[in-house]
Amino acid sequence: MSYQAIKVAPLTPNIGAEIHGVDLAQPPDERTFKEIHDALIEHQVVFFRDQVLTPEQHKAFGRRFGELHVHPAAPGLVEGHPEILVIKADEKSKRVAGEEWHSDVSCDPEPPLGSILYMHELPPVGGDTLFASMYAAYEALSETMKRFLESLTAIHDGEHVYRGRYGVDDRGKEYPRAQHPVIRTHPVSGRKALFVNRGFTTRIAELRRPESDALLESLFRHVETPELHCRFRWRTHSIAFWDNRCVQHHAMWDYFPQRRHGHRVTIKGDKPFYRP
Repeated sequence: MSYQAIKVAPLTPNIGAEIHGVDLAQPPDERTFKEIHDALIEHQVVFFRDQVLTPEQHKAFGRRFGELHVHPAAPGLVEGHPEILVIKADEKSKRVAGEEWHSDVSCDPEPPLGSILYMHELPPVGGDTLFASMYAAYEALSETMKRFLESLTAIHDGEHVYRGRYGVDDRGKEYPRAQHPVIRTHPVSGRKALFVNRGFTTRIAELRRPESDALLESLFRHVETPELHCRFRWRTHSIAFWDNRCVQHHAMWDYFPQRRHGHRVTIKGDKPFYRP
């Protein structure tokens, strides 16, 4: 794909690209916006360096892609900005968000389109994020396995992920649970992607429990294949924008007790579907 308003530097053959030549603090014109959108669709996750954004500018950029999502579990830690999810870890942390491969809030009936993470504070070394292409994961399967999976659906459950996780009283709160196709068709690219993840997916609906557990473990391990990945080394004021419909990510927590802090804006998506 040819770009005129921005410069796009791919990270790997399967996934990821850095975008240069744009200041996201300024509303991008229509041509620049379209090229950023096209780069996201082509590369699945895109990265920006040296960006300085206020919470309002961060949200304004996200809104160019759609209505903003409010996380079902996290408390509002940025006053006046419920759409901003705070990502933080320090010497007091017992766990961090995103420690295992997952697709954001896939337990929603309409999982997010994508997320835009802006990092403010980072450890001297460590704290990288890995991203995996679920297009490449699907394409690497045998034709027999593809045909089998295309007929299946899976349960994605937020209960075990969110209950008691954020230090708030969530007694009586119901967390989302949804059933989605194991293979989903991307609504823009039309490409097929594997859509199960270790974080949220608990069961293949059409299989008995032992069969479901064995198949899911095999697919979760498949997602860990290095050839499907790119790895982003953060710098202060860097941004990662990933397409949640075809990407999983894994946040490395290899920097304890150092601090890592950022803000994430997430864009609402639509109901996953499979089209042969």
